[in-house]
Amino acid sequence: MERLRDFLKTLLPSLWGKKSILSPKAELGLQGEKVARRYLQRLGMRFLAKNVRTRRGEIDLVFRDRDCLVFVEVKTRSSEDLFRPAAAVTYRKRRAMRHAAFDYLQMIGSPPIKVRFDIVEVVIRNGHITEIRHLPNAIVLSYP
Repeated sequence: MERLRDFLKTLLPSLWGKKSILSPKAELGLQGEKVARRYLQRLGMRFLAKNVRTRRGEIDLVFRDRDCLVFVEVKTRSSEDLFRPAAAVTYRKRRAMRHAAFDYLQMIGSPPIKVRFDIVEVVIRNGHITEIRHLPNAIVLSYP
């Protein structure tokens, strides 16, 4: 019975007074994704999915912007002292994101639609949003 209670504590931390079982970095990332989602919705984009995972990669957010399907990478930081958050989107991450986007398109039946890859930078200091930057077409598709 005690093992069950300990297991439930990890799954339901709010019942035992803990705020979250996530690391501070993961918590910051989730906050950033929520902020980015609301921001893009205010710009008129229609939210479709979040945290799309395929065997080849992951996409934070998927939106529809008029006649275009938009795959969004969200980068959240607590400061910009050294680099802008978008600088953390490496070649490897861009490639994985492109692969995941193609997998997602196959999952939804390969519709004839334009695609775009955006980055949203979110800076949160002391629990307050200090900066949001939307970088449309930040990741360009390369042709083989």
